[in-house]
Amino acid sequence: MSAPRTWAPPSARTAGPSGLRRFAVPREPRPQSCELCGVAVAEDGHRHLVETEKRALVCACTACALLFDRPGAATGRFRAVPDRYLHDPGHRLDDGAWELLQIPVGVAFFFRNAALDRLVALYPSPAGATESELDPDTWQAALGESALAGLLRPDVEALLLRRREGRTDCYLVPIDVCYELVGRMRLLWQGFDGGAEARAALDSFFDGVERRAKVPAGEAAP
Repeated sequence: MSAPRTWAPPSARTAGPSGLRRFAVPREPRPQSCELCGVAVAEDGHRHLVETEKRALVCACTACALLFDRPGAATGRFRAVPDRYLHDPGHRLDDGAWELLQIPVGVAFFFRNAALDRLVALYPSPAGATESELDPDTWQAALGESALAGLLRPDVEALLLRRREGRTDCYLVPIDVCYELVGRMRLLWQGFDGGAEARAALDSFFDGVERRAKVPAGEAAP
């Protein structure tokens, strides 16, 4: 496994070769607009597209986003980020399996890069998102038994893991939500362990994910 790579701060709006560009965190609020047609969009709650050639997240109005929600649109330049949240209550990951991931914090997310045909693993840090590459065996050991692994849509969705109190919660979420979490943690992080404010924000974030997440058909809580 290669050494972890720390991404540039979100304000730089840059991306590594295998990752998505993350949102800038401006010092002052700026009007948001659709990056396809230019129409104004709400700062919170608007849709996003993944521009696969540039590995970037693109803001989109509802009308433009719907164009890329149609059947067959997933093979083009842009891919609409879905709005589904799923939970795998039966997912099990012990301490040994978590250590294989070489993730030093209790949160990580994974997405499939279609162009490179490999998994990308990232975790929040004071500098932003830090990437570590997983080999296929590690991927299988950590996530292969999850009911959500086979449902993951490349580039636009991620498996989000949180390790706490001896258990690991596993969710399938939109990819932009993960970068929202990274930006929030970067702004709030203090000291070695993040600090009380960052931990409270993390709890609030996962409370929201839990409320929205549904269990896939055929999967029952233990």
